Amino acid sequence: MISAFRNIFKIPDLRSRILFTFAMLAVVRIGAAITLPGVDPTVVQGYLDTAGSASSNAVATLINAFSGGAIGACAIFGLGIMPYISASIMVQLLTAVVPRLSKISRETGGRQKITQYTRYLTIFLCLIQGYLLAKGLVIPSSNPLLQGMDDYLKKGGFELVANPGLSFYFMAVTVMTAGCLFLMWLGEQITERGIGNGTSLIICVNILSALPNALVGTFTNYIKPGEPLKAALFVGLVILFFLSIASIIILTQAVRKIAVNYAKRMVGRKVMGGQSTHLPIKLNYSGVMPIIFASAIISFPALILHWLFPNAEWANRFYEVMNQQGPLHWGIYCILIFFFAYFWVATMFQPTQISEDLKSNGGYIPGIRPGKPTADFLDYTMSKLTFAGAIFLCLVAIVPQMMSYYWKVDPNTAQFFGGTSILIIVGVLLDVMRQVETHLIQQNYDGFLKRGRLKSRYEGDGTSREGQLAEASKLVWIWVILGLLILIAISTSIYRKSLG
Repeated sequence: MISAFRNIFKIPDLRSRILFTFAMLAVVRIGAAITLPGVDPTVVQGYLDTAGSASSNAVATLINAFSGGAIGACAIFGLGIMPYISASIMVQLLTAVVPRLSKISRETGGRQKITQYTRYLTIFLCLIQGYLLAKGLVIPSSNPLLQGMDDYLKKGGFELVANPGLSFYFMAVTVMTAGCLFLMWLGEQITERGIGNGTSLIICVNILSALPNALVGTFTNYIKPGEPLKAALFVGLVILFFLSIASIIILTQAVRKIAVNYAKRMVGRKVMGGQSTHLPIKLNYSGVMPIIFASAIISFPALILHWLFPNAEWANRFYEVMNQQGPLHWGIYCILIFFFAYFWVATMFQPTQISEDLKSNGGYIPGIRPGKPTADFLDYTMSKLTFAGAIFLCLVAIVPQMMSYYWKVDPNTAQFFGGTSILIIVGVLLDVMRQVETHLIQQNYDGFLKRGRLKSRYEGDGTSREGQLAEASKLVWIWVILGLLILIAISTSIYRKSLG
C-alpha cells in the first residue's frame, strides 16, 4: 500500500488530477472562513473562541458538520452544498414516481434536462434557506445552529449584524446563494478534472475539518493527571473508533451475488451468450439516505412548530420529546430508519424491470423461471437484505447518540464513531481509492490491495466517472489564484487577531 501511494506521483495524469482536487478543496475551506458582508467578523471570532459543545439537536449537528462549521462562522459558504444535495434527492425521488420525469430521464439528452431541473430547484431552496439563515443571524436565539450566540452577545454587549434591514437580507441571501452555486460548480469541476465525486468530496472535507479539534478536545478532556479511569476510557474510545471504521467498511462493501446464466443464441453467424455471471446486490442498498430522512422527520416538524408557536406549551413539549436523547427518541429514530430504508429500496430498486432486462437478453437465474417468478425472487431477496441493512444503519445511527448520552462525549467527537458523517467519509474515501487504483493498474503499477479489488459505490451502474484533464496553463493559473487566496486568508487572520 505504501508503494501505491508513492507510485501516485509517478503518473503525470493522476498527479495533476490529485493536485487539482486538493486545490479546489482548499478553496472550499477558505470560503468557509470568510464572514458574510454585514456581519461583524470580530464578534464571530470571539464567539467561536468561546463556543462550547455543539447543539444536542441531531439535525443541527449534522447540518453544521456538512457545512464544515461555515454556519457557525457566519461564512459566505454558510449554506454549503446541502441545497444541491436536497434538490438532487428530491428530483431523484420524483423521477422514480412521476412517469413524465421517468420518461424524460430515459430519452436522449434526458439526463441533462434532469440536471437542469435540479439546478433550478437548488436556486429555489437556496433562496428559502438563505432567508431563514439570514433571519437566524439577525435573531440568533431562533437559530439552533448558533447555540450560545445570543448569550454571548448579551454578555458582551455586541451586535452580530449592525444594520439588520432589508438590504442586509438581500445581500446575505444573494451571497449565500452564489456561494452554494459556486460550490456546486466546484464539485462538477472536481468530478470532471479531478479524482473522485466532487460533491461527495466537498461534504467529506467539511466533515473532516472538525476532526482535529475533536481529537484535541477529547485528548485534553480524558488525559488528566491523577485520573487513570478517564485515560482508560480514552483508550476504549480509540479502540471503538477503529472497530467502527472496520465494521462500516465491511458492511458497506458487502454484496449478495446472485448467479445469472445466459443462454446461447445465434446473432447472424455468431453464437452469443452461454456465459455465467452474477448480479451484485448491496447489503446497504440505500446508503445514508434513511438516516438523513429519519433525522429530518424526527426534528424538523418539531422545530418548525417550536418556531411558529414559541409560547405554546404543547409545541415546546413536542419539541423536547422529539429532540431529547433517550430510549424513546432512539426507538422512534430506529422505526423511521427502517421505514425509509424500505421506502428507498421500493422507490429505486425495480425487480420487474431487472427481470424483463434479463429475459430480453437471454439471461436467467438458475432454478428460477424468467418473468414474474424472477421479479418475486429478487424482491424477496432484497427485502431480507434491506432488513439486515436497516439493522446496521440503526446501530450506526444510535452509537454516537448513546456515547453523548451515557459517556457525555461531545457530539462533535461522537459523530466520528457512527452516524451519517462516518458513513459518508468511508464511502467517499473508498471511492477515491478505487479510482486511484484504476489509474495505477492502467499504468501497470500495483494497486492498494495485492489480492482482490476495491469496489466503488458507483460500480455496476454503467455511469462513467472519468473526466477531462485540466490543461497545464489552467493549472498554473489555478495555483496562482489559490496562493493569492491563501495570502488573503492569512492576512485576514492576522488582522482579526490584532483587533482582539
